[in-house]
Amino acid sequence: MKILHLDTTHPFLEKELEKIGFENHFDFDSLKSDLKLYDYFGIIIRSRISIDKDFINKCKNLKFIARIGSGIENIDVDYAKQKGIQIISTPEGNSNAVGEHALGMLLSLLNNINSSSKEVQKGIWNRESNRGIELKDKTVGLIGYGNTGKSFAKKLNGFDVNTIFYDIKKIKKDNYANPVSLNHLKDNSDIISLHTSITKESIGLIDKNFIKSCTKPFWLINTSRGNCVIIDDLIKELKSGKVLGAGLDVIEFEKKSFEKLSINENEQSSLNYLNNSSNVILTPHIAGWTHESKIGLVKVALEKIKNLI
Repeated sequence: MKILHLDTTHPFLEKELEKIGFENHFDFDSLKSDLKLYDYFGIIIRSRISIDKDFINKCKNLKFIARIGSGIENIDVDYAKQKGIQIISTPEGNSNAVGEHALGMLLSLLNNINSSSKEVQKGIWNRESNRGIELKDKTVGLIGYGNTGKSFAKKLNGFDVNTIFYDIKKIKKDNYANPVSLNHLKDNSDIISLHTSITKESIGLIDKNFIKSCTKPFWLINTSRGNCVIIDDLIKELKSGKVLGAGLDVIEFEKKSFEKLSINENEQSSLNYLNNSSNVILTPHIAGWTHESKIGLVKVALEKIKNLI
């Protein structure tokens, strides 16, 4: 049984797949149109290639597609299932990393850690303007309560905060957060953190109308997908003070592969504003990108592949 790896992953995966009888093939460079797909039992991908109907139709013997990561928006899932192809994703493998990154961004924003560090590097030692704000007694609203949302909520548990969540699925309360309506979340949150998957509802969710409908000024954290936040709308509300600060690990200017930005002149101006703002932290889509999660993701994939055979 042959498996085609279209993206690099941790070498643990290929070694373990060999042990259970798979033959590994690798192609990290070919264009999608040049790939020879007929014989493969499985496909391993991250984000380099989108898997659409044409791709799937070329895969006559394909039994599974394993996406090493938390999202599967680069796969035509419905068509794959029609063809009897199992879809594997591995959000469990990096949820701890994302939760830790979200917490780090939030603490850095509230306590001016990044911005004051840059000042000190320039010889500026200003204590009063960098006076921080404590998490204690704040309400943190999570949009999306899957693996990463739960991970973040668990880490917030020791900070004496009120953690609430909204999810389109009917998810019950647990020890870390309580379910609420989206309107309740917008009325009560001091901090809003996005942990949603890509759906028609989540694309462009944080726009000027959403922000204006929130009762309080709030801090925004986004470690989900860049196109959940309309950047120009966010910038306007950062300027107005309705958004107090933003921690963005993802941004709508990312290419589909997440490896580079694709920016026109207007978008460059927006990116420059964010980069020069003391109340904005930008990181290059690395929330789930730790040394530990690199192997954690493939371990989850391996167990799910084993369950198919």
